[in-house]
Amino acid sequence: MTVRDHAIQPGVSLWQDAWRRLCKNRLAVAGLVILLMQAAFALATPWIAPYAYDAQDRALGAAAPSAQHWLGTDQLGRDLFTRILYGGRISLLVGFVATAVALIIGVSYGAFAGYAGGRTDACLMRIVDILYALPFTVFVIILTVFFGRSLVLLFAAIGAVEWLTMARIVRGQVRSLKQKEFIEAAYALGLSRSRILACHIVPNTLGPIIVYATLTVPNVMLLEAFLSFLGLGVQAPMSSWGILIKEGVETMEEYPWLLIFPSVALSVTLFALNFLGDGLRDALDPKRSGD
Repeated sequence: MTVRDHAIQPGVSLWQDAWRRLCKNRLAVAGLVILLMQAAFALATPWIAPYAYDAQDRALGAAAPSAQHWLGTDQLGRDLFTRILYGGRISLLVGFVATAVALIIGVSYGAFAGYAGGRTDACLMRIVDILYALPFTVFVIILTVFFGRSLVLLFAAIGAVEWLTMARIVRGQVRSLKQKEFIEAAYALGLSRSRILACHIVPNTLGPIIVYATLTVPNVMLLEAFLSFLGLGVQAPMSSWGILIKEGVETMEEYPWLLIFPSVALSVTLFALNFLGDGLRDALDPKRSGD
């Protein structure tokens, strides 16, 4: 039997193979579908929300779910479904933007430290160790005292902390990759250090970066909820899921729906992100290639 007797199988790239394995993971696919739906709802909130997010009906007060208010109202008569929709926009925005900030800082810092090596690497990583020792809440309080409360400050505060772990992950990957044969071949071809780092080393760390980014988003959303619970996050009349949960905790015995529905919205999102992150971790694992 000759080679011609066999059908030639088309090649499959790493990303095509990873996508195929990801699609086999039902929990990961369900998480991806939920996140896409939530993103669509967040973008369409101004058009699908039945009321303005700050519209009050004090005469109505805190009312149970009804045909007019599907998820009930809060103590100021504001529609809870509308506030959850707008709160989701803030929570998702904080989660993804702060994660993007952490990625930009962490990848750049870790790649430079790992590629430079020697004393430069040691000095840069000692700075990371020092920043790790600083209490996050105190850091945010200091920023709030000096610069006031704003959504941009919230992005900066969370992003300025979450990049530390990413820097360590990228630094370890870069230190391993720079010893590989294809990097030595790039040196032999006369490529500059910056081009080797940007075009050959960093792209080969995308697998761990994507996985960690997916797992960072829920952590960032929890941090935002925690800060809002302490009164350091988003300020009224704007709302986030953290603020809604805080308001629900204060009145959960009298008006349990004010706690239940925002908590369900946040929990579903966190589960979806974690399922997707676990699926991406397995899909991008080179040891599982061909499964």
